[in-house]
Amino acid sequence: MPTVLVVDDTLFMRVAISNMFTEWGYEVVGKAVNGKEAVAMYRELQPDLVTMDVTMPVMTGIAAVKKIIPEFPDAKIIMVTALGQQKLIVEAIESGAKDFITKPFEPERLKAVADQLLGQNC
Repeated sequence: MPTVLVVDDTLFMRVAISNMFTEWGYEVVGKAVNGKEAVAMYRELQPDLVTMDVTMPVMTGIAAVKKIIPEFPDAKIIMVTALGQQKLIVEAIESGAKDFITKPFEPERLKAVADQLLGQNC
């Protein structure tokens, strides 16, 4: 069962994304509210997949990617962003994020991206 770390400063999004992954047979091993927590939890848990909000207090998702990827080059991070943040997405991908989805998103889109990154059967 693939493991997932869900990172978002909004409780609603953490719960919604976690519930989706649980329903799809993934194990949510952690939930972080900012990039700083995400980096610490990634080091501890080393999940198979991370969903990372772009804009968060304390440390942004992009700053977290820039800390995780040098240590864990194979980390599979999906950026979750609001519409209109294309510049930030380019920076995140250049920093090592593997893909992105835009809020609001259809659950099927998130599942397809996650399954593709992990080589799961869709």
